[in-house]
Formats: sequence, C-alpha cells, structure tokens
Amino acid sequence: MRPSTPLSRGSRPIALGERAVDDLRFIRRTMERGPAFTAVPGWGGVVMGGTGLVAAAVAATRSTPEGWLLTWLAAAMVAIGVGAWSVHRKARRAELRLVSGSGRKFVLGFFPPALAGAILTLALYQAGAMGLIAGSWLLLYGVAVAAAGTFSVRVVPLMGACFMLLGAVALLAPDSWGDLLLAIGFGGLHVVFGLHIARKHGG
Repeated sequence: MRPSTPLSRGSRPIALGERAVDDLRFIRRTMERGPAFTAVPGWGGVVMGGTGLVAAAVAATRSTPEGWLLTWLAAAMVAIGVGAWSVHRKARRAELRLVSGSGRKFVLGFFPPALAGAILTLALYQAGAMGLIAGSWLLLYGVAVAAAGTFSVRVVPLMGACFMLLGAVALLAPDSWGDLLLAIGFGGLHVVFGLHIARKHGG
C-alpha cells in the first residue's frame, strides 16, 4: 500500500478546494489573534464609564451652558487620560507596539471622527446650538469606536454601533434628555462593554 503524502488523508487525496478552505481558516484564526485584541481597555473602560456617570450627575446641576460644557469637557479629559493609560499599559504588558501594525491602525481609525467631534463641538457652541452637542458627541464617538474596532475584537464595533444608535436618538429627542442619554452612553455602555472586555480579553 502506498504511504500517505502531504496531499492525502489516509488513502483519500485532499481536494485543492478543501486545502484552500483550511488555509483561509488558518488565516482567519491568525488575524483574530492579532495584537489589536490585547490593546483594548477593559477595566479602563469601566473607569471611563464611572467618570461619565459622575459627569452626567454634575452637569445636570449646572445653570449655564458654559458650566455644563466645561463639566463634560473636564470629564472627557479625565476619560481620555484613563483610556490612553489603559491602552498603553495593556499593550506594554502584551509586548505590543501602538505605533505600528494593528495598533497603529486602531489609533488612526479612532482619531479622525474624534477630531471631527471636537471641531463640531466648538462650531455648535458658537452657533448657540447646545441641544445638538450631546447627540453629536455620542454619534461621532460611536463612529470612532466602530472604525477603530475594525482592527479589534468583535465586541468593539458593536459598542460603536450602540453609541451611534444612542446618538441618533439624542439628536431627535428633546434637549432635556441630553444628560440622561450621555449617562447611558459614556457611563453605562462603557461600564457594560468594559466589563465584558475585561472578562473575555485579558483586563
């Protein structure tokens, strides 16, 4: 009996199509285990969510648009710091580089929509359209997360889609709903998805 060759299983030759499917599965598994997965903050996201909940409670007590805006901007600075530190710590622990490969793609996917949100905030404030800011923040943050999540674990684009949906609701809802929807988004969604990422993807 002729011995098996690399192109056979037992005595049955492996079809080229079957080998191609096996190769594609291997490539997919390799991509799914890529370094971007380990750079997504979990516990950092939970802390960011806590910051959002505190900001919503404080902002709701402000009597002026400027006070409201400054409260949320201060919370955003804290959240950005926490998020950046968490990503850096997680990437360093996994011996990954954020300036190259999938880490770089993750950052570049997130940055343009986030920058657009900052510019739009200034424009809306100058135009006196404060009621549109909450929805714009949620919508564009969702776009940023979804874009970055293309190079990350599957749950990250889902989180981005949830933010986008919440942003659409905020843009169509009464202005008085702004702080509640911001609390649900920057508070609740960050906590829920952060806990999931922490449990499933290494902290």
